[in-house]
Formats: sequence, structure tokens, C-alpha cells
Amino acid sequence: MFGENLPLRPIALLCRSLSTLLETGVSAHKSFLIAGEKAADVRVRRATMQIAEELQKGSDIATALKDQHIFPTLMINMVDVAERTGALPEILTGLANHYDNLLRLKKDFYSAIAWPILQLIMAVFVIAGLIFLLGWIANAQGGEAIDVLGWGLTGTSGALIWLGMVFGTAAGAFILFKFLRANFAGQKYMDRILMRVPVLGYCMRSFAIARFAWAYHLTQNAGMPIDESIEASMMATNNGAFIGEGPRIVYWIQEGSTVTEALRQSELFPRDVIEMIHVGETSGTVPEMLDRLSPQFEDQARRALDALAGALGWTVWVIVAGFIIFVIFSVMFWYIGLINDLL
Repeated sequence: MFGENLPLRPIALLCRSLSTLLETGVSAHKSFLIAGEKAADVRVRRATMQIAEELQKGSDIATALKDQHIFPTLMINMVDVAERTGALPEILTGLANHYDNLLRLKKDFYSAIAWPILQLIMAVFVIAGLIFLLGWIANAQGGEAIDVLGWGLTGTSGALIWLGMVFGTAAGAFILFKFLRANFAGQKYMDRILMRVPVLGYCMRSFAIARFAWAYHLTQNAGMPIDESIEASMMATNNGAFIGEGPRIVYWIQEGSTVTEALRQSELFPRDVIEMIHVGETSGTVPEMLDRLSPQFEDQARRALDALAGALGWTVWVIVAGFIIFVIFSVMFWYIGLINDLL
């Protein structure tokens, strides 16, 4: 559940190095050995040596990658597609570009929300310090401590309980999220729920459609049957909601539905994308059209991620402001109550 994938940069460098070696005709076994020797990450060097050994024993690359438990699911799925279609160098180049883009997006996203998150953490510790300080003053003067939150939290114990509640809730939510995504059923329902969240859902859908378009173009150009192509492309989205609909879409196509009709019935693709696919299917150029549109889908996903970062930033600002306002009113009402008692 808590197995950690490699960082994006070593994955991108490995994919690009492997693509260059395989494109020039170097065998897969030697390509992994050479790429591993050039890698700076110790885990990459160790994994590539083990993968090379597995390839010598007759294993396929996708299975050897999966057995290392450090490579992302998208990479494993796309390499599996590449081995079946004979387009391994091209797909590895696409993966390298994809992970380079993700790395840039990740840096931009973190830089956008770093300050609001830091302010939220500071607000939590300020409240903890206020609980402790007011409790200490009350004990020193022999009076009653101000209950800032109205939850009976005062003094050192109150401050520790407050910190435990906040960070314990955050840790619990993270563990629950990892647990639900540790298996396909949990990932399927979790992603369906998250895709209904404003801004976040649009961001997830945009990335999934961009990956679908990219994978569908590659698999169709390699001559893969339509049902296998759809299934592989849905797996490439790395989105549980899309992956879960893959078998149903394949079933509808096998029953005689067009690709456009099957994708429309899944209710995962927006209307404009469906219309584009319909035009391409009518002219027999769906893979080429999706290849041309894939960069546009990626651009939409980047804009959606920027919007998500902005929305999260404002959300954190609102939470911090809410903390401050709540504390101010709590102290004010405590003093009002004290004055009323004195009167």
C-alpha cells in the first residue's frame, strides 16, 4: 500500500535513454544494462540489472518492470502495449516527454500552493501556542483559562490534543486515500468520486483523455485490434473510472456499436471530444485526429491543473481566515461573558 515509485526525473531519464538505445538497434537486455550504468539513482541501477537478468531468462519487459514495484502503473501498461505492437522506442519517447511535463507541472503546482499551505500550518501552531499560553497565564494567576476553541482544550495538554487532532486527521485521511487506491476496486470508486469535485474532476478528466488519445493513436497505428486498443488505451489513462469502463466499452463495440457510440455511453468523455472522434470515425482518421489533438488535451490538462492550484490556494486562505476569525470571536465572547458575570 505504501510502496514508493521512483521520482519523475529518474523515470524520464531512463525512458529516454532506453528509447535512444533501442532505436539504434541495441538489444533490450543490453539497453537496460547500459541505461542502468548511466543512471544516478541507486534504485534505477539495481532495478535495471535485475530486469536485464529477467529478460535473459525469457521474461517480457512489462512483467520485469512490474516485479520491481518501483515503476508507475502507466509506464508498465504502456510498455506492455509497446511490446504487443512493436513500437517500444516510440512509446518510451512519449513516456519520457510525458514524465518531463508532469515534473514541470508538479513543480508549478507545489510552488503555487506552498505559501498557503505554510500559512495553514503556521495558523495551526499559532492556535496551539495560544491554547498553551492562555492556560499557563491562568495557572500562574490562579484564574480560569480562556477556552479559545470552545472544546475544553487549555494548557499544555490542550495544545497537544489540538495538534494531535489536526495532524492525526490529516494522517488518517492520507492513509485512507492510500488504502483505497491500493486496489483496483478502491481506485475505481475513489476516482469516480474525485471526478465529481469541481475543478479537480475537470483536471483528472483532462489528463485521462490526453493519455487515452495518445495511447489510442499508438496502438491503432501499430495495427492492434480495436477491442485490445480500447482496453489498452483505457488502462493508459491511469484513472480508475476510465479503466473500470474499459470492458463495457469493448463489449458495446463487439455488439456492433461504433467507437463514438461506445465512448458516449460511458459518459466519461465530454461532448466536444465525442464530436471530434465522430468526425474522425466518419472519415476513418480517428488515430490521426487524436494524435493531433493529444497536445491540445495536454494543454487543457495543464490549464486545469493551474486552476486547481489556484482553487486550493484560495481554499487554504479561507481556512486560515476562518481560524483567525473564530479565535477572535471566541476570545471576544469569553470577555463578554466575564464582564456579564462581574456585572
